[in-house]
Amino acid sequence: MNWKQLLSLQRFGDTTKRHRHLQDETRLGFEVDYDRIIFSDYFRSLQDKTQVVPLSEVDFVHTRLTHSLEVSVVGRTLGRIVGQEILHKHPELKKDGYKFNDFGAIVAAAALAHDIGNPPFGHSGERAIGDFFKNGDGRKYKMHLTASQWEDLANFEGNANGFRLLTESRQGMQGGLRLSYATLGAFMKYPKESIPVQKTTHIAEKKYGVFQTDVPFFRELAEELGLQPIRKGENTFYRHPLAYLVEAADDICYSIIDFEDGINLGLISEDKALEYLLNLVRENIITDKYHKLSTQKDRLSYLRALAIQSLILEAARVFITNEQAILDGSFEYSLLDKCRYEAQLKDIITISVQKIYLSKEVVEKEIKGYGVLTNLLHVFTTAVNNEFEGKTTGFDKLVLALLPDEYRGVKESLYERLLSICSFVAGMSDRYAILLNNKLT
Repeated sequence: MNWKQLLSLQRFGDTTKRHRHLQDETRLGFEVDYDRIIFSDYFRSLQDKTQVVPLSEVDFVHTRLTHSLEVSVVGRTLGRIVGQEILHKHPELKKDGYKFNDFGAIVAAAALAHDIGNPPFGHSGERAIGDFFKNGDGRKYKMHLTASQWEDLANFEGNANGFRLLTESRQGMQGGLRLSYATLGAFMKYPKESIPVQKTTHIAEKKYGVFQTDVPFFRELAEELGLQPIRKGENTFYRHPLAYLVEAADDICYSIIDFEDGINLGLISEDKALEYLLNLVRENIITDKYHKLSTQKDRLSYLRALAIQSLILEAARVFITNEQAILDGSFEYSLLDKCRYEAQLKDIITISVQKIYLSKEVVEKEIKGYGVLTNLLHVFTTAVNNEFEGKTTGFDKLVLALLPDEYRGVKESLYERLLSICSFVAGMSDRYAILLNNKLT
């Protein structure tokens, strides 16, 4: 892969080439991506989606929206640091007009959107949608779908749904948000379709990132960016290099900030926090400054800032050291898996799993989410399929009236009907899903 292709400013539907040196510096194309994402309905819905702890349980806790903003900030810094080094190693990019801030803008926009396709109720929402098809009422559809279509539904993936939301054409909006191809490439952590499922150690194949409906545009995107196929004859590609930075920004934020939330909520003791966080910041901490901080929250904020700074610099170092391996697809790991703080991060994540992710409040939220999403999927898939078959009941008609305009209209394909309802349910906020389920039951 080469950087000139990877930094493509092209957008869906373009008939002429976009050149970096012709860009308006007051509003660069990559910055337009950020603006389009932040003003989208999909992004606004993240303000009422759980990150980890249920929204109603405490005075303040991180939501998907605040998490996404933080990941974007970290991603921008990572992109700028790496961008400086890339431009130094590849001076031909400077001649084309590229600047180090371009890298920051691409990573910031992709990071802002990284959770945009995730269902309500955290990661359990994905599992709940998949279980509806594997173990619930949705099993009856399997015999009518191809293997790839079934895999899309039975292992519903928020990353693929995010790509769908960002790129899906509908009347009057061809190409969805029409983001630059560079930003879409950086967004795709898993540039592959759901089948074949491979036993592999390569991070790019850990999950999938595109539904069957979106494969044609995905192939166009991969070709424009010059992404290299992992195996011939499959829609499976090595990552866009900047996707590693988006992933690192997400890993840094969820590992450190979820940990901080757990401490502020009393799920993890401050003594335990000091023991773990100090291992990350020993080289940077100013002891006198730390001891002058009088509240637990201020002390944690200081340690959190230092920890994030340390991890940003380390992730950038790993990327720059392994740039060529990343470009040729042979770097199989996340950046933080190969950083010198790997052991310390594993310790933090282990205690977060024990004390936060498996806490009573979080488990109860996930149980409730399973029931809510399962019922919503049953009601809406039944209604749209009855409409297609001409067997609509009075209840179905009322249910269909609740669908937003973009999800209405009879679709000939069973797969597209089911995927559309999954996307509709995944787009709900936690509170709206609960409210709607209460009304329906």
